[in-house]
Amino acid sequence: MDSPLVAAIEAGGTKFVCAVGHGPDDVEEARFPTTCPEETIQRSIEFFNEAQERKGKVNAIGIGTFGPADVNPESSTFGYIKKTPKPDWSNTDLASPIQSALGNIPLAFETDVNAAAWGERKWGAANDLNDFIYITVGTGIGGGAVSNGKIVHGISHPEMGHLRISKDPSVDPFVGSCPFHGDCLEGLASGTALEERWSQDPSELPSEHLAWELESSYLADAIINITLTLSPERFILGGGVMQQDHLFPMIRERVIARLAEYINVPPVENYIVPPGLGAQAGVLGSLALAQDLLK
Repeated sequence: MDSPLVAAIEAGGTKFVCAVGHGPDDVEEARFPTTCPEETIQRSIEFFNEAQERKGKVNAIGIGTFGPADVNPESSTFGYIKKTPKPDWSNTDLASPIQSALGNIPLAFETDVNAAAWGERKWGAANDLNDFIYITVGTGIGGGAVSNGKIVHGISHPEMGHLRISKDPSVDPFVGSCPFHGDCLEGLASGTALEERWSQDPSELPSEHLAWELESSYLADAIINITLTLSPERFILGGGVMQQDHLFPMIRERVIARLAEYINVPPVENYIVPPGLGAQAGVLGSLALAQDLLK
């Protein structure tokens, strides 16, 4: 194999995905529920130890995690999950115990959505682009950004899930599910918000349900706001909620109508697309980040 053997974790609020491999065509992975930090971290370490017995020593590890997270390598809490609504996980040192257990190999630590974006750039729907956005719409909503071929950071990482989105209370009186901001994008359009608003699993809502009119409207507004701010070449929309096939055309139609030809974006079918790596975008992105450390 030309690519080095590395380890990867997609640390989600619902499940962890751990992997060892060289790339999309050669990866061994395990998926298990995200329980308390001690149990989940130990289970990850056990997977890596067992995988190394079969495949050999890993040379680096990449972790893409739910957040907020400290992704600044110069920070004293680099590798920590910060204040999060996930019970028991606030201020958890996720990276150090795993890195130590693997022999203090090089470590990349990113948000899960930035990692997914990086995987899509290397192997997926953005492999020819330097400026694009990856948004996941699942239990929560998060966004990763690549600009000029680099993952975007600043005082922290992007928090696109908490964009403020206008709504009409007469049409949607739901107060929002976000424990921090109420009716931000995540509070209105995440899978959690859909389930709380309609008292039903979103996957069970029929395609003609009002839920999807609201969902496509909120996501379209978010895409427009980000388009006007960052002018990306493409949006990649992943996550469980986006498994509803009828959502993509609804979102595309609203984006084009509301932009009102103010900005000439690429053909909308190529501008707003599903991930090329599907459900593996996050873990493969973490794998790619680990491999970058060894270049």
